[in-house]
Amino acid sequence: MDYFQAIIIGIIEGFTEFLPISSTGHMIVAEHYLGIAQSDLTKAYDVIIQFAAILAVMLIYREKISFKKIVLWEKLLVAFLPLGVIGFLLRHQIKALFSVQVVAWMFIIGGVVFLIVEHFYDEEAKERVQDVEQVSWMQAVAVGFAQVFALIPGTSRAGATIIGGLLAGLDRKTSAEFSFLLAIPVMAAVSGYDLLKHYHAFAHAQWGPYLVGFVVAFVVAWITIKLFLAFLSRFTFVPFGIYRILFGAFLLWSMGN
Repeated sequence: MDYFQAIIIGIIEGFTEFLPISSTGHMIVAEHYLGIAQSDLTKAYDVIIQFAAILAVMLIYREKISFKKIVLWEKLLVAFLPLGVIGFLLRHQIKALFSVQVVAWMFIIGGVVFLIVEHFYDEEAKERVQDVEQVSWMQAVAVGFAQVFALIPGTSRAGATIIGGLLAGLDRKTSAEFSFLLAIPVMAAVSGYDLLKHYHAFAHAQWGPYLVGFVVAFVVAWITIKLFLAFLSRFTFVPFGIYRILFGAFLLWSMGN
């Protein structure tokens, strides 16, 4: 992987990881068009930039990472368990789904779901949770099971958890923040598992592009999270639903030409 490829993939990871538009889906498509073959070195690079994204979340929400917030983290752990267990048990079957066609269809389906949920969303509902620390145990469980759908490439972990949060009674901002925090144990587990599988690849890695990609992914992720929260204070998830449908349709069209 050269510097140009590393920067492009780093930008895509940082920008898409916490938005409801599927980072995995965009990475599969980007690597396909950039001519990056899947290998242990590619996996090693993915691990590095995922850690960069985790670091960005931890920096922004550093006040939430303490023993004083232990109840919140217990709920996040409960929300993580369905994905962790099912993802581990079905890891081989999930790999078979990694294709541009699957990504395209899941983009479209996810976009339609966002539009439907937003259509019925009651912004004035007083019972909606407006503080991430007030998320109940049952709501955490609901978000956790919604996150399982993210095992299908193109679904989007952020998208699945945000939809789960909205349906469980969280407001838009709280759904997004719970999704951000939930990304820490999820991505740490996934990246840690990949690191153990591909640690030998680091001995042959070109550290220049990897380090540049790490910095790019961190900076872009930090900026994206800040802008996303500002966006949600004024707008809905409808633009993301429309984008998903259009991007999925474009992928299907491009495969047919």
